[in-house]
Amino acid sequence: MAAPKKGRRAPASQGHPGRTLILVLIAMAGLIGGMFYSGTLTPRLGIDLAGGTSFTLAAQNQPGKPNAINETNMNTAAGIMERRVNGLGVTESEVQTQGSNHIIVNIPKGTDAKQARQQVGTTAQLGFRPVLTTTAGTKTPEPKPSPSKSGTNGKGKGDKAAGDQAKTTPGTQQNASSSPSSKPTTQGRAVTDSLKKAPSAKPTPSGPAKPSTPPVPTPPAGADIPPALQKQLNALDCSTKKSRAAAGEKAANTKPSDPVVACKEDGAQKYVLGPVAVEGTDVSSAKAVFDSQQGQGWIVQMDFTSEGGKKFGDITGKLATKTPPQNQFGIVLDGAVVSSPSVDKAIMGGGATISGGFTQQSAEDLGNMLSYGALPLSFKIDDETTVTAALGGEQLHAGLIAGAIGLALVIIYLVAYYRGLALVALASLGVSAILTYTIMTLLGPAIGFALNLPAVCGAIVAIGITADSFIVYFERIRDEIREGRTLRPAVERGWPRARRTILVSDFVSFLAAAVLFIVTVGKVQGFAFTLGLTTVLDVVVVFLFTKPLMTLLARRKFFSEGHSWSGLDPKRLGAKPPLRRRRGAAPTTKEA
Repeated sequence: MAAPKKGRRAPASQGHPGRTLILVLIAMAGLIGGMFYSGTLTPRLGIDLAGGTSFTLAAQNQPGKPNAINETNMNTAAGIMERRVNGLGVTESEVQTQGSNHIIVNIPKGTDAKQARQQVGTTAQLGFRPVLTTTAGTKTPEPKPSPSKSGTNGKGKGDKAAGDQAKTTPGTQQNASSSPSSKPTTQGRAVTDSLKKAPSAKPTPSGPAKPSTPPVPTPPAGADIPPALQKQLNALDCSTKKSRAAAGEKAANTKPSDPVVACKEDGAQKYVLGPVAVEGTDVSSAKAVFDSQQGQGWIVQMDFTSEGGKKFGDITGKLATKTPPQNQFGIVLDGAVVSSPSVDKAIMGGGATISGGFTQQSAEDLGNMLSYGALPLSFKIDDETTVTAALGGEQLHAGLIAGAIGLALVIIYLVAYYRGLALVALASLGVSAILTYTIMTLLGPAIGFALNLPAVCGAIVAIGITADSFIVYFERIRDEIREGRTLRPAVERGWPRARRTILVSDFVSFLAAAVLFIVTVGKVQGFAFTLGLTTVLDVVVVFLFTKPLMTLLARRKFFSEGHSWSGLDPKRLGAKPPLRRRRGAAPTTKEA
């Protein structure tokens, strides 16, 4: 006679819940240790809570161009300033226009006011630089010298030639210039008296995709590229925002007469660029236009001043005689390459067109960048004041009192209705609070996150979202007990149903926070960021702390036998008689 089958093996969360709880405790200890290691024990506060500095900048016209100050140019200037000082959008720096010719910039305490003053008070620097070489945006490994190429001339010149040749290997530079683009690019393609796009297999509005041109030949060893610049190019990594920002700042501070190493705006490529051939101030106008006659789609038309037209004709004439990528020039804005069109002949007449693969938005963005860099628009700081946090402090105090009252009411309700289960909810809320506090504290020095009043509101709202997750799980367990099951199978059978409900609810909350973060600016982004962060932490806490803790407590006599103060008393819940099992059948636990 066959032996009776044993029950299904319990899942890890049921068989070893203590291990999961230990991992959570280790993570908490690591975050707290990170706070002490960094020396930051409190979150960075926004300007409404900690005060800060406020700048009032006035736009000024220059002689000969009295109409440069208008709504479009002021909004473009404010957008550039906001990108400079606000990073990821959660540092709580505020940039907004006021009236027809003023921009207000509010910098929270803890930000370098001197550096911020330089950032917001300097007009965007635009320049056209010839491309000496280009390669992929990632860091280039240092080449290893080949012993077979050394000593060819007896005077050491063979070593130098070999080394220079190794630094500009075709494998890196060819791939960089001929790799297909995954999205519309702001580089131009060939049209009459226009600029030409770098080789790409991506289709354009004017026709189907064509095979890419042959690989870009490597420039002669050492030609136009000093070894120091080649070394900087190899070491430069444009794959992250932080590295691109550092490279852009260094390039922006380089003299116009010196060559420079710079990143493409999206980090896909990096360049060695020659001295500035045409200044941004030599561009008289630039605008996005839809070309319906030749079917080129959106294009960007540029017009130069008389002097700028001569400079542009000279440089395009020289570039047209060279081979890729040295027939390109980089349009550099604040140290970043926003476009790198190529040239096949000299462009005279004081005008040029950049076309190929543009969307309306990308064409308008490039047009605004060219226009703003060329505008005779400068700013002077009319007023600089220190903002106190008195009003924000009072509002925070009142908000914290309201939050404490709300939390107290939630605790009273949990204790009155769930009794012993309230301890699980309170412990989970405590873990969530510790994780939220430590992460927000560490995000301050990491990405410049600043906690403002709306962000505090987002954290208070998250208390209700987290408590709701516990209630869903507790009610599923109590439903199973009402069906006549004991606590241990009730904990495991109730979890799959509760899990689906919790995930759907948190997904909706996170989606709302993400949309709010994307479509808003300023302080509302702080609320959205905090709400999204706490929603993610809610899932982490419920899955890795609340569920394992309930599994452990289900083994304790106080809860498993349904003590009257456990919150799981079968009599109080109106439980049915225990479910009958077939004789000789082993008890099993199955998920719904």
